[in-house]
Amino acid sequence: MQRTNRRTFLAASATGIAGLSGSGINTARGADFSGGQSAGKAKSTILFFLCGGASHVDTWDMKRKAPLEYRGPFQPISTSAPGITLCEHLPMLAKQAHHLALVNSVSSSVNTNDHHAGYYYNLTGHEADQSFRTLGNNRTPCPDDWPYMGSVVASRRPPHEFLPNAISLPHMPSRKPYTRPGQFGAKLGVQYDPMYLLGDRETPTKFTAPSLELQAGIDPGRLQTRRSLLTTLDDTRRDFESFASTSTWDQQTERAMSLLASSSTASAFDISDEPEAIRKRYGESVNAMSLLMARRLVEVGVPFVTVFWLGHGIGTPLAKKCRSAGSWDTHGSNFECLKEDLLPEFDQCFSALIEDLSDRSMLDETLLLITSEMGRKPKIGDPRSGGVTGAGRDHWTHCLTDVMAGGGIKGGQTYGTSDRFGEYPADNPVTPADVAKTVYHAMGIKNLEAKDRQNRPFNLLTEGQPITELF
Repeated sequence: MQRTNRRTFLAASATGIAGLSGSGINTARGADFSGGQSAGKAKSTILFFLCGGASHVDTWDMKRKAPLEYRGPFQPISTSAPGITLCEHLPMLAKQAHHLALVNSVSSSVNTNDHHAGYYYNLTGHEADQSFRTLGNNRTPCPDDWPYMGSVVASRRPPHEFLPNAISLPHMPSRKPYTRPGQFGAKLGVQYDPMYLLGDRETPTKFTAPSLELQAGIDPGRLQTRRSLLTTLDDTRRDFESFASTSTWDQQTERAMSLLASSSTASAFDISDEPEAIRKRYGESVNAMSLLMARRLVEVGVPFVTVFWLGHGIGTPLAKKCRSAGSWDTHGSNFECLKEDLLPEFDQCFSALIEDLSDRSMLDETLLLITSEMGRKPKIGDPRSGGVTGAGRDHWTHCLTDVMAGGGIKGGQTYGTSDRFGEYPADNPVTPADVAKTVYHAMGIKNLEAKDRQNRPFNLLTEGQPITELF
């Protein structure tokens, strides 16, 4: 069955078809959108996830009065928001600071102090369970995990006219078999998994959707023949599967066929018609073009878009310099990696996104969120890169900064503080659960109830409260 399905329309996991029998949970969405649009302005959310663990104390929450072994060489600069300073290597974003809300008191969980647990907590709002401690990087995504916040939003919105409600790009972290938990529909069911658009650093303006690529020789005109084949297969499937699973199969098959046949789908994924000046403003790297693609997707009404920062990869010069996989995981040469590579690219592309959305009068209805799986250890020196002489910062899950803008958020403010070293939250501590609830609040989502296969209700996130002071 699986083999025939792949031959028909390939890699359906990204549109939520593969592995249906592995999910024991049904959504309670139905026609109930009691959350409505009234509680928040945001029609869409763009989540920019800085893979690797971005240093909060070198960017948003600088501690210039801390001892040298903590503060490092970077200097703060004034911004367009009175009283808010940013790192000197974020000059373009400093001009957009009047749109930003900096949440400097996000307290996460030590647990394993690793990437898997950090992804899971900050993407779902649920603290990582004991399995993350016992399995470490072997803790792969499970069907009974708590769902990704993007999947929750997708489940609370009416289906988009021609696209999935949740789309992630330009990659699925991390390289297999170490796929990060927390980025899927999980308990809600694979029908709410995001669709993945894949990009690469060599051709940054080109994105592919493996789940929507037809075999050679199959054009949209032949899809009706394939639809007939699927109907026959589905009739057979009904003989040995429950109605609920079959119903999901029906919905997802129809969804995949509609996506494949739609000319609107192809045009939405084509950024070649964007003006050259716009592309240059973003910067034309794969991460920059991913943010430009995210703007295009929310422009056509996709409710949740995630951009996972794509690093240079293991073995590349940047990876060797940073003693990592070439992303924000700066175990070595933290300050050189940030100054010479990471911050310039980030500064240009994220400031461009804010400016672009504002110029198009879309910022008020688009929530922007920057987060990461953790912060970096405020005390300089990581044993794996030679200690103090290696000038790296280790993992630090005790404290990080999240950044929000748009979607009803009041810009030009900070919320909460960390202590004088940036090690732990001080005033107004919050958790990733509070951040997730803030996203739901901005999106006008109040109803977080779902039902399992036995029709028993459960709440998708009982922990946390929205940070209403941000609005």
